[in-house]
Amino acid sequence: MPIIEPLRNGRSATFKLVVTALLGLVAALLQSAGGIFPGFGMLISPLSSFPMTISVLIGPLYGLLSYLVAIFLLFLIQPAELFVFPFTTGLMSIGIGWGLLLFKRKYSITIFSGSFLTLGICLLLYGIEFPVLGPLLLDFQVWNLLYIYCFSFIYCWAWIELVIRVLPKLVKLLRG
Repeated sequence: MPIIEPLRNGRSATFKLVVTALLGLVAALLQSAGGIFPGFGMLISPLSSFPMTISVLIGPLYGLLSYLVAIFLLFLIQPAELFVFPFTTGLMSIGIGWGLLLFKRKYSITIFSGSFLTLGICLLLYGIEFPVLGPLLLDFQVWNLLYIYCFSFIYCWAWIELVIRVLPKLVKLLRG
């Protein structure tokens, strides 16, 4: 993604490491808002996808590092979020970031990242048996997988649109 090039190129590894660690911290704080501020915090916690996606755009390995930092911090701050973040929000963010780096078309990026989110939700629902979507889809059926993928596709599409629209404005703001 050309807009993120100033952060990717011409910066030292130390700078990238510090920035992605800070992005992991912001992601962990946003994700933990649901447990710290019941009600209102649930509206804030999905925003943890944005800093995670930015960290992947800085560099795929830096994104994975940021993902691990956020998981570790959630373990300390809000352990209840350890079921949700690694398998849903964080995994989706990695899928969106990698998709933005690998593909040019929004549709391809959405399919790619939607697959990441679907995989994470299915691991929670059918592997760990954690009702991340409530008791509605606990039975393993093909139709349930289709519903989960449709939800993931729409949710990722909305996030991709948000990232594509907000990131250039954020970079412009940071440049001054």
